[in-house]
Amino acid sequence: MKGRFIIILILSTIQFSAVAQSDTVDWHNILRQKKSWYSTDEAKQIGSQVLHFQHDNGGWAKNIEMAEPISKSEIAKLKTKQETTIDNGATIKQLRFLKKMIDQNYSKVYIKSFKDGVAYLLEAQYENGGWPQFYPLKKGYYTHITFNDNAMIGVLQLLYDINNTDEYTYISEQTKSKIAVAIEKGVAIILELQIELDGELTVWCAQHDEKTLEPAKARAYELPSLSGGESVEILDFLMQFDNPSDRMITAIEAGVNWFKTHSIDDKEVKWINIKTDTGMRRDRVVVEAPGAEALWARFYSLETQQPIFVGRDGIIKDNLADIEYERRTGYSYIRNYAERLLKKDYPEWKLRLKVVND
Repeated sequence: MKGRFIIILILSTIQFSAVAQSDTVDWHNILRQKKSWYSTDEAKQIGSQVLHFQHDNGGWAKNIEMAEPISKSEIAKLKTKQETTIDNGATIKQLRFLKKMIDQNYSKVYIKSFKDGVAYLLEAQYENGGWPQFYPLKKGYYTHITFNDNAMIGVLQLLYDINNTDEYTYISEQTKSKIAVAIEKGVAIILELQIELDGELTVWCAQHDEKTLEPAKARAYELPSLSGGESVEILDFLMQFDNPSDRMITAIEAGVNWFKTHSIDDKEVKWINIKTDTGMRRDRVVVEAPGAEALWARFYSLETQQPIFVGRDGIIKDNLADIEYERRTGYSYIRNYAERLLKKDYPEWKLRLKVVND
């Protein structure tokens, strides 16, 4: 009986540790907490740090664990080395966090910070409607109109939410008018950037030159191409509008049709353990799998519209296995990008469109 009690105690301890671990709040899961959590002292401590990390221009830098306790002096040091951006969810995530804090605390300090962040986003928009990855502008591919990693769509989605819900009463009508113009310009440039090949509209590149509007290169392994990843986010954004224009409908139908005809079938992505001279390591591979759910590549050639895989050498390969291990395992080149789009989002959009037209 005693032994059984010890086993139960050990199992209970393990289970408790697992729960405690899963309940740890960090910047990665900061937006996924229960509503009540945002009124706790822990949330307010993180909120204070988010305020201190905000730059004078209203934006935030990227790749910072803002939920980890850090002194104000250390924050000040870090800020001197940082640049404000919308890359990797920066600025957007902070604003969505602040919105949750305002909902539970309605602090004037949080509201001012939120307003300053929105002003930053509006100021950063190009006259043609696009958004650069960094603002103030940073020399290099950072000036491109950037869909990569949900940058521009993340901005537009937040602005859309502000103007299309009743949850942002602290945003003035004057600012909402500016937001409406920004959204209109953003949609217009999205429609203009949709790539046409052989007389047919297709999808978008992950980034476009801000002046010529042509598909553009970013990092060595992000060549001008058709994006099987970012284009899904663009289509999902366009499908939200209650009264889409004929041009928007054409863009959506064309994009969805492109995904329907460019899936990678009967394949599956798997993680496997392989033996090396230094021990075991995990590798990502594509294997034959008849009947498997469809996959899509992150990048497709602008010439052939076939999947391409590019490592840090910038050379196009035909297969995932042909690029180096570090990129193969550290970057998403192939996955079920458009599964939800085709199975749920698009059919629901078609139904809504039918109801509106009827």
